[in-house]
Amino acid sequence: MFDVQKEKLPRWWGLVPLRLIVGYGFIAHGAAKWIAGPRSFGKFLHLVGAPAPVATAWVVMLVEIFCGAAILAGMFVEIASVPLIISMLVAMFTVHIRYGFSSVHTIGLTPSGPVFGPPGYEINLLYIGALLTLALLGSGPLSLDGWLVTRTRGNRGKDL
Repeated sequence: MFDVQKEKLPRWWGLVPLRLIVGYGFIAHGAAKWIAGPRSFGKFLHLVGAPAPVATAWVVMLVEIFCGAAILAGMFVEIASVPLIISMLVAMFTVHIRYGFSSVHTIGLTPSGPVFGPPGYEINLLYIGALLTLALLGSGPLSLDGWLVTRTRGNRGKDL
């Protein structure tokens, strides 16, 4: 078994998989909206009473793709987390909260497998928690922000 303390592995290593999974998750959700078409997502937004549903669909889709990519790359994580957290809160309070906490509701079983009901707000809270963790702790040295900081510090002495 790998002992983190014995090997002196820096704690920031834990941020790497968190950042990659969260970033990829948002990109995947935004890409699904892109593939289905923003008008399709806009119809759903209209049903839940969102203002300007097609424009809102475009905004949500682009936020998920671009801010998700920023999280994945570890660039401007503190800034990119804000619209993603807002998006998760809106989704949670307008759609998911009525279905309870659990993100997986098994409502039946067929010969081809389980049948799932609508998801609760568990996933929203997990994404919000992960985004807050990344925003508060930063993206770590293995990120574009970390690379830029290292590069900037390295160039300061050369500029003098």
